[in-house]
Amino acid sequence: MINFNIAAWRAWAPGLDTVADWQAWSQHPCVLAANSAAPDVPFFPAMQRRRIERLGRMAIQTACWCQEAEESGVPLVFASRHGDVARSMELLEALAADEPPSPTTFGLSVHNAIAALYSILRRDRGNYVAVAGGRATVETACIEAAALLADGAPEVLLVVYDAPLPAVYADFADEPDAGFAWCWRVGPLGAVGDAVALGWNDEGGADDTPAALPHALDVLRFLLSGDPSLQWRGDGTAWHWRRNA
Repeated sequence: MINFNIAAWRAWAPGLDTVADWQAWSQHPCVLAANSAAPDVPFFPAMQRRRIERLGRMAIQTACWCQEAEESGVPLVFASRHGDVARSMELLEALAADEPPSPTTFGLSVHNAIAALYSILRRDRGNYVAVAGGRATVETACIEAAALLADGAPEVLLVVYDAPLPAVYADFADEPDAGFAWCWRVGPLGAVGDAVALGWNDEGGADDTPAALPHALDVLRFLLSGDPSLQWRGDGTAWHWRRNA
């Protein structure tokens, strides 16, 4: 079991961009609207913004909201189950058509590309890591953040984001699609913020049936709704979230 505090949070999805929007959503959660809307991220130069696709804009916007402008060197954990799979599809389609794949598209399709863009835009030379852990990507990212805290980091910025899968992957989807991003400022237990515990064990048995929300959004709903706990099973592991008094 790991314990940590969440000092601040922000989230973005089409039609939901304020704290009040998300708190209202947490009381009546639903799958978010699927459209091409994206944050403007106006705080970066236009030349640099043009390189950032919708998924990256969502993730970077929430990270910027949570990380104060003057701060640098805070360890970053960027977590996405699928990453920028739309760019990967562009590469695969080019190869299938015997066309040369775009080096720029390849460079921006790798799993750590959004974290790298964020650190470049902020000129931040601190530590960052990009993780993917299947259905348990959020839990994997929290374990990574807890390890950084245990290694001496005073705080970790945790960014979770995903976008709807391309239609070709529809038969493989095991949870609802949604485009969203959220960010937590994670600190050690006893710091400012909401105290949360995450435990896990291998109890065997089948995974939970698909929920009404993508799991990453269900974890955010748990934090915002005030629910005392959240339990679910994914990728063969039973996960237990608990709000500490």
